[in-house]
Amino acid sequence: MMASIEEQIREIEDEITHTKYNKATQGHIGKLKAKLARLSQESEKRLAAQGGSGKSYGVKKAGNATVALVGFPSVGKSTLLNNLTDAKSEIGHYHFTTLNVVPGVMEYKGAKIQILDLPGLIKGASKGRGRGREVLSAVRSSDMVLLIVDVFHTDISVIVRELRLAGMRLNEKPPDTVITKKEHGGIIVKSTVELTHIDEDLIKAIVKEYGHINADIVIREDITEDQLIDVLAGNRVYVKAMVAMNKVDLADEEFLQNVPEKVHGYHTVRVSAALERGMDVLRDEMYEELELIRIFMKPQGQEADMVEPLVIRKGSSVGDVCDNIHRNFRPNFRYAMVWGESGKFPGQMVGIDHKVIDGDILSIIVRRG
Repeated sequence: MMASIEEQIREIEDEITHTKYNKATQGHIGKLKAKLARLSQESEKRLAAQGGSGKSYGVKKAGNATVALVGFPSVGKSTLLNNLTDAKSEIGHYHFTTLNVVPGVMEYKGAKIQILDLPGLIKGASKGRGRGREVLSAVRSSDMVLLIVDVFHTDISVIVRELRLAGMRLNEKPPDTVITKKEHGGIIVKSTVELTHIDEDLIKAIVKEYGHINADIVIREDITEDQLIDVLAGNRVYVKAMVAMNKVDLADEEFLQNVPEKVHGYHTVRVSAALERGMDVLRDEMYEELELIRIFMKPQGQEADMVEPLVIRKGSSVGDVCDNIHRNFRPNFRYAMVWGESGKFPGQMVGIDHKVIDGDILSIIVRRG
């Protein structure tokens, strides 16, 4: 009798766990990881089709960015939300106080940042424990994860692992690799860099494990087998992340001196949500991590609006600004004029691809219909 998908997943996980990783076993483990990722995706699709994933948290995104508060139960997420925003999340000194998502809005430097207070994550969340799939679904749609830890319990390896198992890659960028399926010709691997973590045979084996017999693979960075699998899976999300270390008011100076500056390698801000200490620093660091910038709009022939900026992402173009203002601006765009650091001189005429910088003043000229 053929084993079920869940049984196959458990068998592969067990084999990976008990196989020592070295040069001789790398290829075998790589193929096992690819098969595991493929089966996990298939299991998720079946679960969703059967309606077995349970009720999801339907949170409408609002504002310029969304931040998800993620942590174990009772680390102070609700208190933190109440201090950062205008929301009111129930606070209790026991586990699982927050049973639903509580959204709030933090207004800072002209930006409106939506913050979500989520139920605490526990081990096994990615497999559905503690309404984990619902929580992780809400986290996947966020622009940044704010990991909340208790100053006395800073080990978040379990949470980071659950997020990774759910397809989230924190503070990573998508691998610069393109896989194009074709009708014939086999698998062709082209790399513009030296590959030190994976060889061509393993690349082909992993791609075949995903059912691709004919494909062109172009690799422009030194990727690992896990990154190749991420590209093949096609459902990974790449999210900014930082840590808020809470309850520092309960620790003495000697204890705090021995606490690492960074938790799990993430940029960390020390706060006391109960005493509202460190909140201004946290707001500023969150804003910086989200890479938001302010553009001040100047209607043609009028003074610039220096009170209410347009908040967009760093690296945005004049075209992105057009899209934020009105859907008809891009197709009717004529030219723009810019005052600020992105221009060579005040009032420079620029095109739709011109990149804007924080603090720029922008005037957009469109054709009149």
